[in-house]
Amino acid sequence: MNKKIEWYHDFINLKYKPKSDDLKVLYYFEPAKGISKEDSIGRIASESSTGTWTTLYELPPRMKKLMATAYEIKGNFVKVAYPLDLWESGNAPQLLSGIAGNIFGMKALNNLRLLDVSLPQSYIKHFKGPKLGISGLRKYFKIYDRPLTGAVLKPKIGFSALEHTRIAKETWLGGFDLVKDDENLTSTKFNNFYKRVDLMTKMRDKVEKETGEIKDALLNITSETKEMMKRAKYLHDKGWKYAMIDVVVSGTAAVQTLRETLGDYGMGIHAHRAMHASFDRNEKHGITMQFLAKIMRLIGVEQIHSGTAVGKLVGSKEEVQSIATTLREKNVKEKLPYHLEQNWHHIKPSFPVSSGGLHPGLVPEELEIFGKDLILLISGGIHGHPKGTRAGAMATMQAIDAFNKKISLEDYSKNNKELAQSLEKWGRLKPR
Repeated sequence: MNKKIEWYHDFINLKYKPKSDDLKVLYYFEPAKGISKEDSIGRIASESSTGTWTTLYELPPRMKKLMATAYEIKGNFVKVAYPLDLWESGNAPQLLSGIAGNIFGMKALNNLRLLDVSLPQSYIKHFKGPKLGISGLRKYFKIYDRPLTGAVLKPKIGFSALEHTRIAKETWLGGFDLVKDDENLTSTKFNNFYKRVDLMTKMRDKVEKETGEIKDALLNITSETKEMMKRAKYLHDKGWKYAMIDVVVSGTAAVQTLRETLGDYGMGIHAHRAMHASFDRNEKHGITMQFLAKIMRLIGVEQIHSGTAVGKLVGSKEEVQSIATTLREKNVKEKLPYHLEQNWHHIKPSFPVSSGGLHPGLVPEELEIFGKDLILLISGGIHGHPKGTRAGAMATMQAIDAFNKKISLEDYSKNNKELAQSLEKWGRLKPR
């Protein structure tokens, strides 16, 4: 193509060595018919930084220093470096507008997938990360040798506030640390948020007195941002340690705002990923869950749903382990094509959350995949237990004990009837 008309190739330099304060992004791409790899790559780097479709009459000298540079190409993977000065300090939405913006709509690309970003210390220093992190939550619960356990009350919506609370009681009394609202339960005429919080608070206090254990809940505050702030304060005033936010539908700006609010209260954020699969399920196009998890740790969530590898939702073992690594480690080494390197510096670790189609029979496999630094949510797999929710939670805790003691579930179930009943119903079934 005539270089006097367009200048996309100016954004490619395979001899370029990224600077220490460059943001580096890994993309998978597929050119449209009749478009070369170089033309496609040039458009990615151009459209996500300082370029446009044609040469311009005049540009200030500064512009050259702000251009993104595609510097490494391997097959259909490309790494692009972005100068730090392109980005506003502490502004996560603006980052997405650049590296995950208009480029997804370009006709020169059949497919484009943002796999990961490597963020320099000069960029992440403007973000606070999680307030409590893994260590803060473990200290709160006084639990150090196993995953934190929780359950969504199922079905996910339809219970009254009183019915919701009664099931929460059974879940807690079965040994679970947490109960959880699901993504589409906020405040309805049959289950008002504030009434639910009031009833749950009374029940939590009763159960804690009875068991001597710390109990908490992931209560969903998702709404318009100012209402979320109001709901966050209400939870704080009632002595809760968490708030749950549907982070994708709420957006990075709202999550940043709530990180400030909840951080001031000494509370953590449980991040539900509802709507994520609309852009991360296609393996050739969109944004990975890996990238979403990284951005959410940067903003400051304590935990985010990461897949199970063995449950009912999509996500391979390698993918969920990559997400867990990005959330938990301080120094992440590059592992292509899953993630780039990342030094998190002052940003605290976050918990991966395993949820979706789990039951006690799958606990050992989940713990082999994730390790103990995990939020293990088993919902239908306790509420569907032949003897009810409390027995289902007990069966899960027995399965965790068996794993920690290196005893098979089948052997452990001989002296633990709740686990035996669970295995009789589900065995090692992997739902679809």
